[in-house]
Amino acid sequence: MDQRYTQLKQWLGRELLAFNLFDVSEWQLLPVSGDASFRRYFRAKSNGASWIAVDAPPEKEDSRPFVSIAAELEKIAVSVPHVHRYDLQQGFMLLEDFGDDLYLNKLNKSSVEQLYADALDSLLIIQSCKPAVLPLYDRTLLDREVELFREWFLQKLLGIELDVDEQQMLRFLFNYVIDSALEQPLVFVHRDFHSRNLMCREGKAPGVIDFQDAVEGPVTYDLASILRDCYISWPDDQVYRWVEQYRLSLIENGQMMPDQAHFVRWFDLMGAQRHLKAIGIFARLNIRDGKSGYLSDIPRTMNYLIAVAAKTEELKPIAGWLVQKVVPRMQKSQYFDADVLNNWVVE
Repeated sequence: MDQRYTQLKQWLGRELLAFNLFDVSEWQLLPVSGDASFRRYFRAKSNGASWIAVDAPPEKEDSRPFVSIAAELEKIAVSVPHVHRYDLQQGFMLLEDFGDDLYLNKLNKSSVEQLYADALDSLLIIQSCKPAVLPLYDRTLLDREVELFREWFLQKLLGIELDVDEQQMLRFLFNYVIDSALEQPLVFVHRDFHSRNLMCREGKAPGVIDFQDAVEGPVTYDLASILRDCYISWPDDQVYRWVEQYRLSLIENGQMMPDQAHFVRWFDLMGAQRHLKAIGIFARLNIRDGKSGYLSDIPRTMNYLIAVAAKTEELKPIAGWLVQKVVPRMQKSQYFDADVLNNWVVE
């Protein structure tokens, strides 16, 4: 076993004693599937009870935002894992265990309406959270994210050499979606509110996890994150019905919102910004971190991006460029299944 695992196990042994459990010496530590970060998760079990133990190396992951934001969300009754114990210096946490029932594994045509209704009810509460200090989702951060698409996906993964016109076209796209994001009212943004970060809990509100990167930002960001999920997709008419229901809920809660068409434009372009970022991150995870599992989600995510560009007059040339140049490079690449691309990508 590696050194950090040994240190985590020693730390947990001391922390579990604080719960006054019987037979503490017989507790188990079992691996749980990880995520796209450097964090590792384990299930600590003893005497019929269980917790989630987190190993977050402090030189790579700052656990302070998770601890502080968890406390803030808990205050307003958002269903987040309770932080039982933590050691920021070592990068260890002991959390409430929400089980293994991810939204992604439970979503289907018959379950989606209720599951999304519950998720969007939780999102309304989340957006009302007002921590004392929260980073601003400003132009610098939004721009840094979309640049991942150029660097890691186009240039490093696909090996595309961009000429001057293509560089200018991408710059126009990036500015266009960022300008739209900066028009929007500011709220608490989870920043990764989707089907792999929501847990089904019997008789309870959805469990919300992975919120440590929260910022103050555009009102449609988390809405686009879940309704244009990189891991599962739904028909447009269904999606836009949910979008309108959410807009009306915001208005009922006393927030000033634009008309339906303007809100949908915000939603679409916010989704485009997020999908540029996500495609870049998925490529980086493969190249830098050796995590190839996310590559299969790029075609779906690219499809969203092309669809938004194609329906936006100013971005139609970019949609054409993506279809005519980028998609063929994806089809020839070793990283993608051409049959999958033909099924997903807008022609």
